[in-house]
This record gives sequence, C-alpha cells and structure tokens, in this order.
Amino acid sequence: MPAVFTPLRRRVLVAGAAAVSLGLMVTGCGSDDKKDGTKDTAAKASAGAFPVTIKSALGEAVIKEKPKRVVTLGQGSAETAIALGNVPVGIESYPWGSDKTGYLPWIHDAVKKAGATLPKQFDGGEELDIEAITELEPDVILAPWSGITQKQYDLLKDIAPTVAYPDKAWSTDWDQQIDIVAKALGRPEKAKELTAKIDKQLADAAATRPNYKNVTFSYIYNTGPGTLGVFKPEEQRVAMVSKLGLKVDPVVNTFKETEGTDSALIGLENANKLAKSDIAFTFYTDDKSRKEIEAQPLYAAIPAVKKGALVYSNDQPFVTASSMINPLTVPYSIERYLPMIDKAVAKAGK
Repeated sequence: MPAVFTPLRRRVLVAGAAAVSLGLMVTGCGSDDKKDGTKDTAAKASAGAFPVTIKSALGEAVIKEKPKRVVTLGQGSAETAIALGNVPVGIESYPWGSDKTGYLPWIHDAVKKAGATLPKQFDGGEELDIEAITELEPDVILAPWSGITQKQYDLLKDIAPTVAYPDKAWSTDWDQQIDIVAKALGRPEKAKELTAKIDKQLADAAATRPNYKNVTFSYIYNTGPGTLGVFKPEEQRVAMVSKLGLKVDPVVNTFKETEGTDSALIGLENANKLAKSDIAFTFYTDDKSRKEIEAQPLYAAIPAVKKGALVYSNDQPFVTASSMINPLTVPYSIERYLPMIDKAVAKAGK
C-alpha cells in the first residue's frame, strides 16, 4: 500500500497565525538550535551562506557549499526543490501515483516547463537502491518527509550530507519541510514566499466558494471491508480541504487518535456517529474496492454516502497530490477538487 494511504503521524499545527494561514515558517535560523535543527546565525541563513548544519533525528548534515546535484527521498522534497529552481538529478520513484509518463504528473510538467532534464528515478522504501543513488553523485540527499531508517541513513551519509526528518518518520509538517529544503539549498529566504503562495492559492479558491463555509465534512478511510477510520483536522489532506472553506465535523475531535497517526480507527459499527457530516471525503484503490466498501449496509447508511454527497477518487495521481501540501501539488489538486466538491455539496442540499 502506498505511503499516501498510511495515516501519517504529525505534529500539531503551530498556533495563532499559522493555524489561519496553513503555515507560516515554522522557524527562522538563529544561534540556537531551531525546530529544523539549523544552527547558523540569522545573518548567514538569510544570505543562504554555507556551510549549513541541519540536525535530524538520525544524524547531522553539514552542507559545505551550495548543492548542485540533489537527490530526494520520500515525498514533497522533490517538488519543493523544483519550485526553488533546483531540479533533482534523482528522485524516489512513486509508481502508484504516476501517470503514463512514468512520473508524478506535476513533477513531469514542472521539469518540462523549466526545460530541464527529468530526474532519474530509483526504488525507495525498504528496497532503497543505494547503488543507484551513489551513481548519481549527489551533493546532498534530502529526506525530511520520509521513512528512511537509521541503517539506511548511515549508508546515505557516506555518499553525501543527508537531511532526514527532525523528529519521527513521516511526521514533518508541510511548511517545516519547505523551510528545511530551502535552507539546505541555500534559499532560506524563499521558504516564506512559497508557504505564503500556497496559502494564497487555497484562500483564493475558498473565496470563489462562499457556500462552503456552511458545509461540514469528515475525511474517512478504510483498510478493507469492515473497517472505518477518520483523519484528524491536522492531517494534511484534511488541512487542505479545510483551507478550501469547509468545516471539519466537530465529532471528529471526539474520536481517540490511533497512536502514532493523525487519524482514528473508529470501526464500522460507529459509522452512525458521522450523521452530521454534510459531506464526506475518501479514496479507493480501484472500482472493485469502492463497490465492496459501499455495499456494506453500515457504510451505505452514513448520510453523506446515502445522499451521494461523497467526494472520492481512485485516480492515483489525484489521490497522491491531494494527500500532501507542497508548491506543486496544491495547484494541481485545487483545479480538480472544486468541481468534485461542488457536486457533493449540491447532493447534500447545501
């Protein structure tokens, strides 16, 4: 099952302005260690000076000069690097979400638009192709939102400075990831611009749909027939929908979070507790799976499902894009999301 289907453990989104804007910079650099582990002074960081030291849960990366050959692991770092003007020479492959080009479509399109060479793809996860990464001769390896292990990290750091996650695997906030990648590439001043642009794109889309503000939703998932879970408000895919103007059904906060995730497995027997969700969001691996899930009486009785007020897709690229927030996935998701949400809202009578 692709990583995008795994409920990812996250830090709680920072309070105040960040909760409104979907993420101001998580940290600026100072003389003390910050959330992303950077130790440089503010003056050096603002100028993108090197060397830059970035601490992670797995080790410390010392990047001595501005990287030219970048390799990315996990999700989101490739997109951020591209948005910063540095197309990676290599990226972890993601066949489940790729289209006929063999690449995630937003990556393929952005690289082609830039007139650059498409990155070489290699196996990741448990089958991480260390040899392929070595052959790429990277100056830096970026993996701040990934699941690399200590053993893998120890191999990678001998190839090039490797930036892993600050805390737990798959736990880095989207804006924090942008901040980390920007610092590693010597463009710290661009982090705030990228997060602000993402925030504006979502806010502009929300402004075109004022009726969404009166619509409640829950984002549900399953791990097979007989199961039911909900993603919590801080989870990225829920955060994206919320920033489009819809309101998370308050009942979601009453469910006990499954340890290590931003979700709660509530069981199909509790499907009736979602009765006040005007619409629901979900995804399916394929049409066969969708039919099996929707044929279950308890699932079919959820009001949003019964009314057809269900936003779903088994389009792999879209499901992948709408599950993470970064400079390339947000615009890709918005233009596809709004018509789907409009139909569900109409079905709900809102």
